[in-house]
Amino acid sequence: MEAVLWSILDALRLPQFGLTTVFVVAYLSATLLPLGSVPVVLGVIKLNPELYWPVMLVATAGNTLGAITNWLVGYGAHSAVDKARGSATHVKALEWLRRFGPKACLVSWLPGIGDPLCAVAGWLRLPFWPCVFYMGLGMFLRYLTFISALLWLLPDEWAEFLG
Repeated sequence: MEAVLWSILDALRLPQFGLTTVFVVAYLSATLLPLGSVPVVLGVIKLNPELYWPVMLVATAGNTLGAITNWLVGYGAHSAVDKARGSATHVKALEWLRRFGPKACLVSWLPGIGDPLCAVAGWLRLPFWPCVFYMGLGMFLRYLTFISALLWLLPDEWAEFLG
């Protein structure tokens, strides 16, 4: 098992695999699948510190495309959402989204609510490009904040393990 772990870490060390891995995991984690991309982003950055900005941009792009996927799913999912009409949660969410419009997509990075938020924004047919802008901005700021904080807080022992 340890050999498998080290072979995976060695593969992640290679920039061509690391950036692809970051993109795929960031994309999937932004869809309705229960995944998180921050550990992968952090691991690739720790293994390849010179790729900090490319990793951040690739992660942002993957996460934003995943959010766009949610928006598109929501755009075409009228019948599924119609079943929930009238519930207290549904009414509050609709009021909130209508009040803030595309700017509400800025919090699309939040766990638990961000992915469905993008789907509901699509269902409400909020303007696509403004939603994409705010989703991308939110994703980038999230990665910048979390990864910078983790790199600052991460003990040197972890750096030795990862690198």
